[in-house]
Amino acid sequence: MSELIISDLHVDVETETGPKNILKGVNLTIKSGEVHAIMGPNGSGKSTLAYSLAGHPKYTITSGSVLLDGVELVGLTADERAQAGLFLAMQYPVEVPGVSVANFLRTAKTALDGEAPKVRTWVKDVADALGRLGLDSEFASRSLNEGFSGGEKKRNEIVQLELLKPKFAVLDETDSGLDIDALRIVSDGVNRYMSTGDHGLLLITHYTRILNYIHPDFVHVFVDGRVITEGGAELAEHLEETGYDQFVKMAESVPA
Repeated sequence: MSELIISDLHVDVETETGPKNILKGVNLTIKSGEVHAIMGPNGSGKSTLAYSLAGHPKYTITSGSVLLDGVELVGLTADERAQAGLFLAMQYPVEVPGVSVANFLRTAKTALDGEAPKVRTWVKDVADALGRLGLDSEFASRSLNEGFSGGEKKRNEIVQLELLKPKFAVLDETDSGLDIDALRIVSDGVNRYMSTGDHGLLLITHYTRILNYIHPDFVHVFVDGRVITEGGAELAEHLEETGYDQFVKMAESVPA
């Protein structure tokens, strides 16, 4: 069994006026087979957590620890964190003109495995993964995310998830901008990834609708850069009914 252990994580983000403290002591443990949902209001630091875990240079971990199967990720580069088994599906995937989806996937797979996949089986694997996400085979020849619709970008992220098979995946608002059909397709892909029991998932979202398809084992309410309360799937249902106000007030009463 694998574990991702986040301990007392503090993070600053660079702004025009200097560094600003965003994460204020995050503690979270995710094990293989577990789905953890992080929910919270805008500006609470959810995306900062995602990018900090992945190693984005704009975010500076000032203290704390992130262990993936005993490997300290703090101080590693983004590609080293990926090689350790961490994957980030971005809220706004970037466009990479001139690099095809197929070349990107093959390069990423080679970097992770230390050797290039066999061409004959890899081409079939890519085509099958695209098909499961409702994308035709010609999609593989398009430049990565260039001219993609919002739904295509999100489905392409899940194609990567299925093919690269990381130990742990962080999905940063993957449900944003998806219509109901695309949401179901993306959710089915995530559930396939989780079905082996060998992977863990950190799902960041504002809304409960994706949790109707990807059922969380744990729900964490994130306010002002930290987890303010947590529970099971019923907590998400409570949030849907009552909103975040009571938890914002709770955070205001707790010393930073």
